[in-house]
Amino acid sequence: MLITFKTPVHADITMFGDVAKALIRMMGHSGSVPGALLAEDIPAAIERLKVAVEANPEAPLDPQHEERDDDSRTQSVSLKHRALPLIELLEAAARDEKNVIWDG
Repeated sequence: MLITFKTPVHADITMFGDVAKALIRMMGHSGSVPGALLAEDIPAAIERLKVAVEANPEAPLDPQHEERDDDSRTQSVSLKHRALPLIELLEAAARDEKNVIWDG
């Protein structure tokens, strides 16, 4: 499943569902899809997400990721890199006082 985040002042951001739901929960939301943040709630959501990222920026945000032997390791994308596009979208929405919605 893919989840797309939308606001009128930024390009849409699409993420894999498990990653998007984890980031939504880090923002302090229930993780439900579809969902939304009102403009007045976005600054607090940004702060919660940034605190979660700063606490462990290199953590892999991939529930399916398992390291096996040296020949079958897959690289994992860090929490810091996965969260960056969403943080940018949220910051754009906050600047222009716009809502953010997401759906699958």
